[in-house]
Amino acid sequence: MNAGFRDELIDILVRESYVERQVTLSSGKVSDYYLDCRPAMFLPRASFLAGELMLQLAVEAGVAQIGGMAVAAIPVISSIISAAYRHDVALRGCFVRKESKGHGLQKRIEGAFRPGLKTAVLDDAITTGGSTLEALAALREAGADVTDCFALVDRNEGGREALAAAGLRYRFVIDANEIRAAARAGK
Repeated sequence: MNAGFRDELIDILVRESYVERQVTLSSGKVSDYYLDCRPAMFLPRASFLAGELMLQLAVEAGVAQIGGMAVAAIPVISSIISAAYRHDVALRGCFVRKESKGHGLQKRIEGAFRPGLKTAVLDDAITTGGSTLEALAALREAGADVTDCFALVDRNEGGREALAAAGLRYRFVIDANEIRAAARAGK
């Protein structure tokens, strides 16, 4: 993994996505910091860096498709798909809605999804893995062969264990402790 790209992405995440204060996370846990990757992921350089770094995980795992839960996974998926194009890697992307659309084709999975493909489920940041496991269930129900899970950031709060229990190989780019240390060093 490109160490320079990782360091640069950590710096952007500290500047754009990291806040130290008490918050309640989607998992229901209370944390003394919040990490919202979306502000960073909608910046061109951070999107490029995340795509390059996470594409490497997809290539190493040999997956043909990536998907995750709307909304947080969408910018990460888009970044990886763009990197795949730059590197001539055949990779499809999709996302899972909280519930099926109430109109049109009423799909729950949107994008370039194909059943039967070796797939990785992913998220921008994984805490307990709850939303990732929800996406996993939907992808498997739709016929995807989900073998792997990727995260841009792992928060070290039980997600690894939950994903392993679901039979997934799990890899991430950045440990949340690296972001916290970089934030504190910069203060």
